[in-house]
Order: sequence, then structure tokens, then C-alpha cells
Amino acid sequence: MAALSEPDRDCALCPRLHDFIAEWREREPAWFNAPVPAFLPPEGEGSVRLLIVGLAPGLRGANRTGRPFTGDYAGDLLYSTLLRFGLASGRFEARPDDSLRLSRTAIVNAVRCVPPQNKPTGPEISTCRTFLTPTIDRFPNLSAVLALGSIAHQSVVRALGGRVAAHPFKHRGRHQLGSVTLFSSYHCSRYNTNTGVLTEEMFVNVFKDIAEFLDQ
Repeated sequence: MAALSEPDRDCALCPRLHDFIAEWREREPAWFNAPVPAFLPPEGEGSVRLLIVGLAPGLRGANRTGRPFTGDYAGDLLYSTLLRFGLASGRFEARPDDSLRLSRTAIVNAVRCVPPQNKPTGPEISTCRTFLTPTIDRFPNLSAVLALGSIAHQSVVRALGGRVAAHPFKHRGRHQLGSVTLFSSYHCSRYNTNTGVLTEEMFVNVFKDIAEFLDQ
């Protein structure tokens, strides 16, 4: 299942994204510039209770560093919140070789490759769900998924076999899909926080809900 959940480094299923990464490999050969793999806790897949699903790697964030939410503002807010709730330990220094370690939590993006202008197309989202579905399935003790943003929410609903119309996106929403409880939040992007769409308190409240659920 782990092998099915990770695309090849030169995955060409989405030609536009493949060509965009190829362009950046020439421009920045020291960057990661490839489909970004899931970030797992050191205890392994069996320890994962919560899976966090973002949209796609940022150009100078995960596409550069090779770790989800590492290298841009969204990671600052996400990882500080995970540390606050004991879902991570160590110190987040925005680089993949820092001391940050996840606990009971894994992180992945609905689309593994960086899209131009941070906007994947519908077909690209659907294609990459061939990796999201086995990613969800690889964690035998998974009980909760947190989707960051409406696109990630919709892709998770479909990956879990649900209908989007029956499980609409809502900040701080909660849906039951089989054995998994889906929580949703506005994406923790700088744009959302700068415009007031998402405040730190709003984001923390989502994790309060998740922490209470996991501790039941």
C-alpha cells in the first residue's frame, strides 16, 4: 500500500505539472522539485490516528524542501499548532532536517506536485487521488482526517467513497465517512490569515475539536 501511495519522482500522469517541475529543475537544481511524499511519524504507519491533507506543495515551500508545509508561512502556523497539542515534538525550523517529529499524525497533499500559480486543475486533482486513496488506506489505525481548504475536503470525501453534495465543506465542519471522521478547516495560507478568513484562534479551535476526539 505504501508503494501505491507514492508517485514516482518523474511521475508524468499530469503533463502540465510534470513540465512545470522540469522547468524548475533547470532553474533550481538544488531544490527537491518532485512529487512531495507523505510526512510520517518516526513510530511508523501503525501509530497514525490523524491524517492532515493540504492542497498542493508551494513553489518555494514543499517543492523546494521536499516536506509538506515546510518553507512557507502555512507551515509556521500548522506546525506551531501541532506542537501546542502534542501532535508533534522537537523544533520546527522550516527545513526537512530540523528536529521536528510528528506524533500520531501524518501529513500529505491532495496534489503531490507543485502547480503553476498554486492552482491545480480538476483533472489533476482527480488523477492524484489515485495516490491519496491508498495513502488513507495505508494507516490501519486512522480515525480522523483534517482537510485544509475546500479542494482538499472534496478530494478526501471522494477518496473515502462519499458524495461531495452530502458532505459539504464548512470551516470547523465534521463528517463521518465509514470508520473515519473528517474535520475541515480553511487552509492556513498567508492569504487567508492576512485577509481574516482564518485567524489563529479559529485554527486552534479546529485542533481542540480533533484533540478531544482523539482522546475519547
